[in-house]
Amino acid sequence: MAESAATCPERLVMEHITSRWGTLVLIALLDRPHRFGELRREIGRVSEKMLAQTLRTLERDGLVHRDARPVIPPRVDYSLTGLGREAAERVRDLAHWTERRLAAVERAREVYDAASP
Repeated sequence: MAESAATCPERLVMEHITSRWGTLVLIALLDRPHRFGELRREIGRVSEKMLAQTLRTLERDGLVHRDARPVIPPRVDYSLTGLGREAAERVRDLAHWTERRLAAVERAREVYDAASP
């Protein structure tokens, strides 16, 4: 039986990578590994629960590595795997394109809105 488009594995991975928080986590980890609190501060406006869920999902997909060190207090660092770095570079390119082309998008919206009844 063929899978529907909504359940195909590629779509699910794409959703993880391009989700609101997935994208920001991947881009933040491109620079260097981060501890959970550092990552949360850098991303901003993400709840602890949502960040933890996003990190678990990306770790499960093989994009993020979780390094838990048995020290007191416990130290956990998150970094990109090779696969994660590859995805993050592409996501970052899209983010840069968005920054560069935002004015054109805004103009297109204005034209569209002016023409809409």
